[in-house]
Amino acid sequence: MATFESMTVLFPAWNEEATIERAVQAAREACDDLVLEGEIGTYEILIIDDASTDATGAISDKLAAADERVRVVHHDRNRKLGGSLKTGFAEATGELILYTDADLPFDMAEVAKAVRLLRIYEADLVSAYRFDRTGEGLRRLIYSFAYNNLVRATFKLRVRDVNFAFKLVRRHVFDYVQLQSEGSFIDAELLIKAQRLGFHIVQFGVDYFPRTRGISTLSSNSVILTILREAFSLRRDLLSVEPLSDEALSRIRRRSS
Repeated sequence: MATFESMTVLFPAWNEEATIERAVQAAREACDDLVLEGEIGTYEILIIDDASTDATGAISDKLAAADERVRVVHHDRNRKLGGSLKTGFAEATGELILYTDADLPFDMAEVAKAVRLLRIYEADLVSAYRFDRTGEGLRRLIYSFAYNNLVRATFKLRVRDVNFAFKLVRRHVFDYVQLQSEGSFIDAELLIKAQRLGFHIVQFGVDYFPRTRGISTLSSNSVILTILREAFSLRRDLLSVEPLSDEALSRIRRRSS
């Protein structure tokens, strides 16, 4: 019998025609290995096509038609990262939910380690961080350094790499974390609320592979302004989150074991 009944691999995708097929294949290989190892019983690969203007939607539909474990949800308008993740988390059926980007910023073989850490340390959420970020350019390096320090100082978040798209989450976390962000602040919102509620977060480092195909918008001025605007507007709400009782957390973990 598998340790975990099922897992969803979630890819939010906007104009990823050059990467989505490769990403799905890498996810399929990693999940097949986890099934063979008895870590998961089954899996799905969920693509959220965020109203792409290229062939991302058509390619995703073709992948889904060829493999019943691949599923696609299409947005009729572009909802950015936050909107895509909220759709994905709501649609996901897995006991575990892995969120990452379609440009494969890490080796998908690392997912096995994330699942093992979550199991061994009885974690509710595994958040990876990048060993070396110099490949993404000086501008993004500076922005990321400033942003991570701002979030850690403002919300007392004990996470090294807030926005890295490698988060493995138990489904029960989303019974208590209601996400509001529409933009890229959603990573911070998820981590802040999970930590303040008392959920156990484990971190580990991975090699980082900067994007070589497609377009990254994370360091654009409009994205940065949206992040700061959402951080400011949600600050009071986030700081008001009270921890769940030890009894409640124990009950949640017993149901998930």
